[in-house]
Amino acid sequence: MQRTDIQLLIADDHPLLLEGLKNALHAQGYPHIEAVSNGALALDYVQNEKPHVALLDIEMPLLTGFEVIKKCQELHVKTRFIILTSHKEKGFILKAKKLNIAGYIIKDEPFSEIDKCIQAVASGNTYFSATFDAIFERQINPELQKVKLLSPSERTILRLIAQCKNSKEIAELLTISIRTVQKHRANIINKLELPTGIDSLSIWTQEHQELLLSI
Repeated sequence: MQRTDIQLLIADDHPLLLEGLKNALHAQGYPHIEAVSNGALALDYVQNEKPHVALLDIEMPLLTGFEVIKKCQELHVKTRFIILTSHKEKGFILKAKKLNIAGYIIKDEPFSEIDKCIQAVASGNTYFSATFDAIFERQINPELQKVKLLSPSERTILRLIAQCKNSKEIAELLTISIRTVQKHRANIINKLELPTGIDSLSIWTQEHQELLLSI
C-alpha cells in the first residue's frame, strides 16, 4: 500500500509530540492523518472512520491504548494497531503480545522505524522494535517456557500466592494440607529455577502479573 493511500490515526496526550509526529508523517508522504489527544477520541474515530492503521500511546486520558485496542477487537474492527510508547517494561510487552498488536515501537527510536512499521503493518505484516523483541526473547519467553512445566494444581497455587495468600490460607481454600501446599511451593520454586531461602515466589509473582493472567 502506498503512503498516499494509507489512512492514519495517531493518539497521544502530549501536544508537542502529537503535532511533531503528525508533521513528520505529512512530510514523509502520508496525507491522510487524524490526530487525537485521548483514548476515548481514538476509540470513537476508529469505530466511525476505520483507518487502516492507528498509532496509539499506552497511557492516555479516559482510555489507555490497550483498552482502545481491546474494545476495537471485541467489535471486530479491521484497523491495525501500533503501540508507540516509551515503555519497555516486561508487563507492557507481554500485554501487547497477548493482544496480538501488529506493531510496537519505542519513542526514542529513529523516525525511520515508525515509517517502516507503518509500511509493514499497512501491508498486513507485523513490526516490532529490536528492543521489544530482545526483551520478549531474553526475559519473557524463558519464563513462559518454565511456567508451561507447572501442573494445573501448581498454577492454581501460584495464582493464589500472587494474591498474597499464605500456605495456611491456600490449604484452607483448596481443602488440602499445609504440607501438600508446601510441597507444591517447593516444586514451583524448582521448576521456575528460583532461589530458596527467601520469599522468591512472592517476588516472582509481583514481577510477572501479566504473565500470570495468561496461564
